[in-house]
Amino acid sequence: MRISDVVKRKGDTVITVRSDASVADLLDLLAEHRIGAVVVSDDGRAVDGIVSERDVVRHLQQVGADVLTQQVSSIMTSEVQTCTPEDELVDLEHTMTEHRIRHVPVVIDGRLAAIVSIGDVVKHRITDLQAERDQLSAYIQQ
Repeated sequence: MRISDVVKRKGDTVITVRSDASVADLLDLLAEHRIGAVVVSDDGRAVDGIVSERDVVRHLQQVGADVLTQQVSSIMTSEVQTCTPEDELVDLEHTMTEHRIRHVPVVIDGRLAAIVSIGDVVKHRITDLQAERDQLSAYIQQ
């Protein structure tokens, strides 16, 4: 299975935030879209970073409430693990586990194309396992 299979099921909509947005604005965006992370992109195409609820919480503990007025660039992860639609899903699973990350942007020719979360991966796996189970059950009942 490839990353493109997951993207086909979940869609390719990606919410981004500019690096100069405030952390308070970031939190509004996360709440509005009911998501746990966003890609940081100043032009909407390049992956400049990624920022998650975890990043906010860690910096809130370190800095206090003043973090809300800081720019997203001050809390984002700049070195982002990415994948392509042609990558194997099992490789992404290993990357997510090894690097302890939950969201991976999908890029095509250096441009942001989608984002895949660990939840998307698990949902895809469960759907495939259920389909396989149904096929086996149908085969046995023949």
